[in-house]
Amino acid sequence: MNLPNKLTILRVILIPVFLLVLFLAPVPTNRYVAVFIFVIASLTDFLDGYLARRWNLVSNFGKFMDPLADKLLVMAALVSMVELGDLPSWVVIIILAREFAITGFRTLAMEANIVMAASWWGKVKTTVQMIMIVVVLLDLPFAYMGAVETILVALAVFFTIVSGVDYIVKNRQVLKG
Repeated sequence: MNLPNKLTILRVILIPVFLLVLFLAPVPTNRYVAVFIFVIASLTDFLDGYLARRWNLVSNFGKFMDPLADKLLVMAALVSMVELGDLPSWVVIIILAREFAITGFRTLAMEANIVMAASWWGKVKTTVQMIMIVVVLLDLPFAYMGAVETILVALAVFFTIVSGVDYIVKNRQVLKG
């Protein structure tokens, strides 16, 4: 197993660790430790893709597991944030709906032997979502942080919708069967 795939597996392993730290003892220090774990897991997302392309180690396992690991990490954090009262459920519903829709769309594309490449919008969406999660979970007591958090949530929802529409428009031949 190559290093990029090991980093993807590490990201999946870090998800329950992140959740345990976040929920076991909800003291402010644990929240910071949980955010640190989330950041490390998020960085493996960027590092594994970079290394796989740079060292020509792209594999079928990586093509399948990398986006799945990303979705599991982000969804675990978002659902946790609803439970903690940090995020309205409608935000998570929009993001979940997009992820399920595009995953289904990708499945249809695979059955039609159509390759749906990752788009720039999708990468922006994931990055903004991860930044939003970190900032909202940190809940820093600075002036205007509420406004910053609101803007980041709005941007995450915006890029989630735009990237979903972009995938469907660019690959609309999938819908034609």
